[in-house]
Amino acid sequence: MMEPHKLTIEVVDSISAINESDWQSCTDGYPFSNYHFLSALEESGSVGRADTGWIPQHFIVKDSNEAVLGFMPAYLKLHSQGEYVFDHGWAEAYERAGGRYYPKLQCSIPFTPATGPRLLARQSLSDTDTQLVKNALLEGARSYCLQQQLSSFHCTFMTDGESHIALKQGYLLRHDQQFHWYNDEYKDFTDFLLSLSSRKRKQIKKERRISQHKDLVIKQLTGHEMTEDYWDVFFQCYCDTGARKWGQPYLTRDFFELIGNKMPEKIMVVYVETTTGSPVASALNFIGKEAIYGRHWGELIHYDCLHFEACYYQAIDYAIKNKIGRVEAGAQGPHKVARGYRPTKTTSAHYLSDPGFHKAVHAFLESEHQHVDHEIEYLSDHLPFKKSE
Repeated sequence: MMEPHKLTIEVVDSISAINESDWQSCTDGYPFSNYHFLSALEESGSVGRADTGWIPQHFIVKDSNEAVLGFMPAYLKLHSQGEYVFDHGWAEAYERAGGRYYPKLQCSIPFTPATGPRLLARQSLSDTDTQLVKNALLEGARSYCLQQQLSSFHCTFMTDGESHIALKQGYLLRHDQQFHWYNDEYKDFTDFLLSLSSRKRKQIKKERRISQHKDLVIKQLTGHEMTEDYWDVFFQCYCDTGARKWGQPYLTRDFFELIGNKMPEKIMVVYVETTTGSPVASALNFIGKEAIYGRHWGELIHYDCLHFEACYYQAIDYAIKNKIGRVEAGAQGPHKVARGYRPTKTTSAHYLSDPGFHKAVHAFLESEHQHVDHEIEYLSDHLPFKKSE
């Protein structure tokens, strides 16, 4: 067992300063903590420049012999965009009281609202030593905030195990909900439909008939099959959605080409075109050990219900065929419940440097927790599955 007081923390301003094999030895198949995903964000300029508002400040844990034991992907944030755990109200309240909320320290995967490991430890460590490394990362983040006079530290979309460690250290936990589809060992899509009530089953069949228009061809392409032309079309689709949602897209064209080259085995793209070969729509999914993650979608030509097909039903079909346990279709969207997605709690941890502000946020979160719990309970009572379940 290692000695906690001999662990040290180092902070670097680029993932390129970290040995790739060291980083990968701390990952477990979750695609967004993959070294190549994070390095693509930096290499492409999607993060790292001041105008992106995401300045890398990655944490490294070492022992007394300078051996690397773990990491935490972290960023100085100059705003609260691209996080999907919204603290704009906290920022406004803090600044009205005379404080400076930004920059803040953020442990997250930029632009990626998907639960997964945030406190990375070598997979070869014992459970006890793994917990010590994760403790050191959270303690290091808090100390860093105090040293740099930062308002706060936020660790978003963390695992349950990590949130328990954070709670013991006095962090505030915040909950929200997403909608995930769970694979109950279905044989095929029809088997999944048979688990639904008659009315919901008919609704999905109708949506699939509308989307599977006689003039459309829908393909599931692996990262290895994604040529530059396919990526060009996908980026047009992504920009269309980004322009409508955020005003401008977060991710650059280079980012998608980099992930396509560096981690093609983790990518599945739903590509829709006409029978004459004209591009229509595209949806990007990442493949993990336990889940397929729907991330970005867009359409160049609108067809009714095509969004449901490309983003939800194709991902479900892929998960069933490849025996993947669940589908995570991103943030928001109670409409997903009618399509077999279940409300699922997400968790983040927060440390506010000012004790008075920390106390005020704690009171707010107590009320918010009750609201989230009630909404999850309500939606769970209205799932589309047969009542016999």
